[in-house]
Amino acid sequence: MKKVEFVEALAERTGLTKADATRALEGVFDIIKDELKKGGKVPVAGFGTFSVGKRAAREGRNPQTGATVKIAACNSAKFKAASALKEAIN
Repeated sequence: MKKVEFVEALAERTGLTKADATRALEGVFDIIKDELKKGGKVPVAGFGTFSVGKRAAREGRNPQTGATVKIAACNSAKFKAASALKEAIN
């Protein structure tokens, strides 16, 4: 599902205009992003939890040349699905 399709479905289910649904969706994404930037977690009951994971520095290989490349440590976004979501899709 593309973002445009998501906005259309959200507008249809909530009775919002597409413009309002887009602003609402962008607002939710911004709130999640801001909280993750601070290192926090965003639990959504019955859906799951967004959090930040840490990746250690490591060595990788360039697949074209086979040369060893250093990969810096970084943070990554994680999502853990709630049991209610897991049950709903199975």
